[in-house]
Amino acid sequence: METVLLEVFRTVARHGSITAAAHHLQFTQSSVSRQIAALEAQFGVQVFDRLPRGVALTEEGRVLLPHAEAILDRLAAARRDLDDLHRLDSGRLRVGAFPTAVAALVPRAMAAFRAAHPDVALSLIEGLTPELLERLAAGDADVVVVSSSPTGPADTVHVDLHHLLDEQLLVAVPHEHRLARRRVVRLADLADDAFIVGSANAEDTLLRASLPSGFQPRIDIVAAEWIGKLGCVAAGLGVALVPALAVRGTPADIVLLRLHPEDESVRRIFAATSTGRARPPAVTRFLAHLDDAARGFARSR
Repeated sequence: METVLLEVFRTVARHGSITAAAHHLQFTQSSVSRQIAALEAQFGVQVFDRLPRGVALTEEGRVLLPHAEAILDRLAAARRDLDDLHRLDSGRLRVGAFPTAVAALVPRAMAAFRAAHPDVALSLIEGLTPELLERLAAGDADVVVVSSSPTGPADTVHVDLHHLLDEQLLVAVPHEHRLARRRVVRLADLADDAFIVGSANAEDTLLRASLPSGFQPRIDIVAAEWIGKLGCVAAGLGVALVPALAVRGTPADIVLLRLHPEDESVRRIFAATSTGRARPPAVTRFLAHLDDAARGFARSR
C-alpha cells in the first residue's frame, strides 16, 4: 500500500472534510476523493460516511485510523533518525588501529571527530593488522588503521585502502651508547649490539622490513610490549627499531637515531574500509580527520 493513501486518509479524518484536506495537502478535491476510494477498495470497507457538510468516520474507519497514524508516525521517526545519522547527530563509529598508531595519530583524529560530532558513539579497538582486517571483514569495526606488510602486497580485493602516510623506522639506543651522539647510523654499525624485539610474529615482520640483506641481528631479549622493550633499551640491554608513530611514548633516557638512506625502511600506513559495503557518513568524516592528523604528524617530523 502506498503511504500517501494513509496520509490522505488521516488528513481527511482530522479535517472532517475532503475539501479542507485537499487544500491542506495541496491536492485537487477529485484527487483526494480518488485516493480515499482506492484505500477503501484495498481494505474492502467504507471508511467515511459522506454527509451534506463534510465526512465522518465509519466504524471501520475509526478502527483503521490509529493503525494508519502509527504507521505514518513510525515512518516519520525513521526519517528523523536517518536525518540525524546523516547529520552525525547520532550513530556510532568503531575505529580499529595497530598499537603504535594508537600512540598519537588515531587519538588525535578521534578527539577532533568527537569535538565536531559529540553525539556519535565512538569506540576504539587495538590490535595487529591481520586481526584488525578480520574484525573489519566480520563487521565488528567500521574503519581500521593498518600498516603494509613486507611479506606481500596489501589486500585490495576485500578492503578499500586510503593512504595516510609513510612511516620511517628509527633506532632507539640508551643515552650512554657509543653512537648516541650521532644523528644518522648504519645498521652495520649495530652488528655487535643485541636487538630488543617484541612478539615473534610482529617483530619478525618489522625486522624483515628493515634489515638489509645479509644483516643478521643478535637477539637476546624478547619484550612483547613497547614499555618493556624501551625499558630494556634504557637499561642498556640492547637497541630496538622504533616506528616513528611511537616516538611520542619514548622515554627521556633513550636517544632516537635516524637510519642511513641506504638502510632506511618505510612502512605505509592506511585506513581500511570494507569493499562493497556502504560507507557510513561517520566514516567519511573520520577519514578527513585522519588525513588532518597524518598531515600534522608529517609536519612535526
